[in-house]
Amino acid sequence: MKVLVTGASGFLGSHVAERLATAGHDVRVLVRRTSNRKFLETLPRARIEFAEGSVEDAARVEEAVVGVDAIVHSAGVVKALTAADFHTTNVQGTQNLLEAARKLVRAGGALRRFVQVSSLEASGPSRDGEPVSLAQEEPCTEYGRSKLAAEKACLALKDELPITILRPTAIYGPRDNELLEAFRAVKRRVLPLTGDGTTKYTFVYGPDCAEACIRALDAEVPSGSIYFVADGDVWEQRASMMKIEDALDQRALMRAGVPFGVMRAAAFFVEAYGKAAKKPVMLTREKVAMLENHFVCDAAATRAALGWEPEVRWPEGTRLTAKWYLEHGWL
Repeated sequence: MKVLVTGASGFLGSHVAERLATAGHDVRVLVRRTSNRKFLETLPRARIEFAEGSVEDAARVEEAVVGVDAIVHSAGVVKALTAADFHTTNVQGTQNLLEAARKLVRAGGALRRFVQVSSLEASGPSRDGEPVSLAQEEPCTEYGRSKLAAEKACLALKDELPITILRPTAIYGPRDNELLEAFRAVKRRVLPLTGDGTTKYTFVYGPDCAEACIRALDAEVPSGSIYFVADGDVWEQRASMMKIEDALDQRALMRAGVPFGVMRAAAFFVEAYGKAAKKPVMLTREKVAMLENHFVCDAAATRAALGWEPEVRWPEGTRLTAKWYLEHGWL
């Protein structure tokens, strides 16, 4: 099977490409000219084909889908200067890929599956700390709203294309540079907590999430089906961060959470810097508001429908991730 993977130079996409190539599939990766290809170039070269371009470039996308049997769309931006910037990549980029896939099928090509990697943020927060329903569509960030809009674009074509949508919870693991900051904080003897540390989260290990994407390629499920991806455990923030202490065998000295009011004030200045420098930043007032909420989902239906089982839970995953960070000089 030949699979087009978007976002392959990023965290999740690199794990999808790695697993597909290792399993003997041919993988075409859509990457920008400026993308870091260092890891992708370590994969079996007979299995990896580079297509230069981005999802925002409709012509390049149309070229990239020619001859593929399936698509895993994991490209996207998690930080941007404006809502329009989120829309350009996360929504218009998805629409470009959908239109290219539709042209492929109309020209006689066979598409086994279009896997859209969305996010739990498309559902929005859990108000009571219990798993949210797939029917919930209450994103509280521009990122979440853009991922939900991309889902809607997919669902509009579910009768023309075989589409499966995945909503992963927080993804972490080797090569991730988002939760890396939490590991770095513990390394500096600071437990990275917000508020009183009782906010609840679910997680999924990167390679396990990649496996869910691959299982979705073959699963005979109705087009337009949506599934959460999570490892099955729910963690309060304080307890989850203490597992990072265990992973690094290092106890933080500063253990008090940062009040949300302080975080909002800091975010105001970080946003101002980002606008002045014309550089997207992660810490925004919207992000702080998100951190005040629980983000919890349940993937029991996913395991049944896709025949998928997470192999690594948070305690072991933090140990494996810390080991990788240390071996590669990230910590």
